[in-house]
Amino acid sequence: MEKCLYLEGASGISGDMTVAALLDLGASQEKLSRALQSLHIEDEFHYHIAAGNSYSIAGCCFNVHCHIHDEHHEHHEHHEHHDEHTEHKPAHRHVHRNLGDVLQIIRQAELSERASALAEKIFRIVAAAEAQAHGCSVEEVHFHEVGAVDSIADIVAAAVLVDDLDITECIVESLTEGCGSVKCQHGALPVPVPAVLNIAQQHRIALRRTAVEGEMVTPTGIAIAAALRTSDQLPEKFRIQKVGIGVGKRDFGHANILRAMLIEAVDSNDSDQVFVLESNLDDATGEQLGYAMERLLSAGALDVHFTPCFMKKNRPGWLLRVITTQQLIPELEKLIFTHTTTIGIRRYPVERSCMYRTIVEVDTPWGKASGKKCSYGDIERIYPEYESIKQVAENAGVPLQEVAKYFRS
Repeated sequence: MEKCLYLEGASGISGDMTVAALLDLGASQEKLSRALQSLHIEDEFHYHIAAGNSYSIAGCCFNVHCHIHDEHHEHHEHHEHHDEHTEHKPAHRHVHRNLGDVLQIIRQAELSERASALAEKIFRIVAAAEAQAHGCSVEEVHFHEVGAVDSIADIVAAAVLVDDLDITECIVESLTEGCGSVKCQHGALPVPVPAVLNIAQQHRIALRRTAVEGEMVTPTGIAIAAALRTSDQLPEKFRIQKVGIGVGKRDFGHANILRAMLIEAVDSNDSDQVFVLESNLDDATGEQLGYAMERLLSAGALDVHFTPCFMKKNRPGWLLRVITTQQLIPELEKLIFTHTTTIGIRRYPVERSCMYRTIVEVDTPWGKASGKKCSYGDIERIYPEYESIKQVAENAGVPLQEVAKYFRS
């Protein structure tokens, strides 16, 4: 899990806290400055980075301040209360930007291809959530909230810093949210607010409710989490390489911080836990069983096999056994019920010991072929990958075993 980011979310998440946490991890302030200047809306805002502290926990603060004021403009419809993690910002003129306007600003900026794509992805996530909330199309959404310059700055900043840190994976287990309601231009909205609720639903992000009055998860924050997340489960064992802390300004009665950690999974030869799913089948055809095996393996099962057995009334049958991680149990059980005739599944945990495995390439007279290098203590073997040596053999017109013999321990 090289360059894996873990966003803890114990105090919720917001855009500016995410940016601050990434800066605290060591992301480049110089790259951030160049990127925000290249948006060519610098006359509309300025920002500053400072040390922060919340309930004796030190971290970094990232604050965007808007230049344009409109004394007749009311409190922002959503954006102001969405940013309750930060200090209150003066109301500024609504810039009625739609998604096309925002994407044009991003595409014309001096951003890397990856940072630009990530910023666009985050905005599209928020646009879809706002469109669902307002009952209109994505193109019709006017970004009163996320189109405001402070949100553009937060999202572009987060994308640039993630790219600078070269983060390739992100784990978000759950996000802590408050309760009650927040005021907006059209009255009070329940917490979580509609955009947050929609993003959580659309991207299957778990929310953990607390008795804290107020909004702890903002649309920008959860959109960043949704765009980055590649997993919702930490590895069983991991080492923390570095911790970054983004500090919010609102007092929730506890430390208002976002902890972002760079972690690495610990590879070991020690035993780990997997689960076995079992079903006895006496009324399924061979075609059904073969298809079920294909679907289970495609869905990520570690192994699937059938064992002949005798069932009630001495009926010959098959014992289906599936080995899986805990995370995949619900999906694989649904597949078993869907594609076999069983009406029950047994489930139990087992411990297993595994050799450490890496993918290697081996030179053959007909080109490179992939193999799996397995080691356990002083034991080491290299096994050919079937599909790889099959392709080499077919291209060269030689027997499979001729290619396989070049894999020697």
